[in-house]
Amino acid sequence: MRYIEPHAHMVSRVTDDYERMALAGCQAVCEPAFWAGFDRRAAEGFRDYFFQLTEHEPRRAARYGLKHFCWLCINPKEAEDVKLAAEAIALVPSFLDRPNVLGIGEIGLNKNSRNELRALEMQVDMAARFDQLILVHTPHLEDKLKGTKLILDVLKNDKRIQPGRCIIDHVEEHTARMVLDAGFWAGVTLYPETKCTPARAIDIFEKHGGERLWLNSACDWGMSDPLAVPKAALEMKRRGHGAKAIDRLIFENPRAFLRQCPKFNLER
Repeated sequence: MRYIEPHAHMVSRVTDDYERMALAGCQAVCEPAFWAGFDRRAAEGFRDYFFQLTEHEPRRAARYGLKHFCWLCINPKEAEDVKLAAEAIALVPSFLDRPNVLGIGEIGLNKNSRNELRALEMQVDMAARFDQLILVHTPHLEDKLKGTKLILDVLKNDKRIQPGRCIIDHVEEHTARMVLDAGFWAGVTLYPETKCTPARAIDIFEKHGGERLWLNSACDWGMSDPLAVPKAALEMKRRGHGAKAIDRLIFENPRAFLRQCPKFNLER
């Protein structure tokens, strides 16, 4: 089995997780910018974090033969402070030419506040100006439907944004169809709490098909599983899906989206 882990917060994971992922068949791991487990108090904290994502983590992953790619932004969990958000966003362009940077993400909404929405709009504009791929975080639990609608409105209202170059992550049963119908890619996150179990994720796959869909673990500081994607592949196998369909969902699909960034190359 081979797979790509397209959304994992490896700075929060122990090195053993890289080894386990490599043994399970992971070919590459992609790490969106995220919350640090606590709220940063100054923009310089983001500068150091961007260095960590672009310099330290690629070296840590490489010890186990894994390619490490990343996305840069200020995450919506820390976007309520408008001044801090603007200062952090201003740092991003100077890192965009680094060899493992795929684009802007994970931007989006957390509590669907006005300040979060402003930070989202600023970062969508930055992605458009610098011709970057976009990875979007949708809120969890009861705010997901409202937040997903707000996010889609922002993206569709900016005529520079191409839906096929945006992945809307953490979709669930009630949001997957609206994302796909609008032409965007949809990410299904496998999580023991607040997101999808492998069984629910494969239900979504069986209902909506595998076009423009990927699976990810989004493993982070909380209860999460860096091997969630191969476990979902096992659920597909249990249900009678063949090796070709499994490979398409967990390897070919993320590769197809990510290769829109010329830096995403598994051969070198």
